[in-house]
Amino acid sequence: MPAATTDLDHSAEDSSIIYLKAQKMIAELNGQVAQFRQLLITIGQPKDSPEVREKIRRLRRQCVENCKHTNKLLLPQIHRDIADGIPVDKDHLVHFFCCSQLLARELRKSYRLIDARPLDMSSFYENRTGPSNLGSVFSQIILCKQLAPDFNQEELRSICKDGEDMKRLIDDMQEFMPMEESYGRAFALAGDDKFSVWAKKRVTNRPPPSPWSRNFRALCCF
Repeated sequence: MPAATTDLDHSAEDSSIIYLKAQKMIAELNGQVAQFRQLLITIGQPKDSPEVREKIRRLRRQCVENCKHTNKLLLPQIHRDIADGIPVDKDHLVHFFCCSQLLARELRKSYRLIDARPLDMSSFYENRTGPSNLGSVFSQIILCKQLAPDFNQEELRSICKDGEDMKRLIDDMQEFMPMEESYGRAFALAGDDKFSVWAKKRVTNRPPPSPWSRNFRALCCF
């Protein structure tokens, strides 16, 4: 019995260390998502440039990869805590879930912006030299034309792939989410509150407006 208690204490201690590390990673991810959101505002604006698009691409990939790393750290620990009978720390999971949904929303926004505002990146890629351009040189000699990557199409395909990865990641977390949090605050943060069950209940249970209140609102327009 004492041995079992000692093992449980060690498990709780290891769990607290992992949750502390996850907390730092979630805080870092939150800052990166905020920075990504700010950079998206510059698309189609005077400050938009090939350098800004490349910075957006790099930050997007960094956000998605950090989400994957955090998920690999947090979810297995939650599984272990449930198996060992240790109370699960839901706060970290809720914060990570909300942050992941915010990133998924920004990914959808970035797709629409880049699709609507494509940018010529040829000058940016001409100034970059890869580790080996031998294959590209042979292709240019055979085809007698300059090969340049279509940044916008490649970016749209990459965003679609990241969006699919984020959807799977969010679905994996969904089963561990507190029911009220997952349908309330989490969806509200993701901008989907109008599709949640709580929003439907609010609409269903709302009493019909009286004729007096309609007349009052009409008078307020003057």
